[in-house]
Amino acid sequence: MTQEERWNVRYQEVMDFMEKNHRRPSKFVDEERGMRNWWKSQQKLLNAGVLKLNRLEKFNELVQIGERYKHVNQWV
Repeated sequence: MTQEERWNVRYQEVMDFMEKNHRRPSKFVDEERGMRNWWKSQQKLLNAGVLKLNRLEKFNELVQIGERYKHVNQWV
């Protein structure tokens, strides 16, 4: 599996999670921590201006969806 394929798999995993649970992945839930760490890593690359162009549009879409669920109580 190429690096691009791995990125797309993780992207889809986070997207599916948010669509199903209507919230962002939590750093407090072991099963979600990997998705949360990936999200934060991509944000750092985006803020540094080094996120690859082909990933930029997809990640921006993910961020927009994540903003809708930013303050959702995760323990409801």
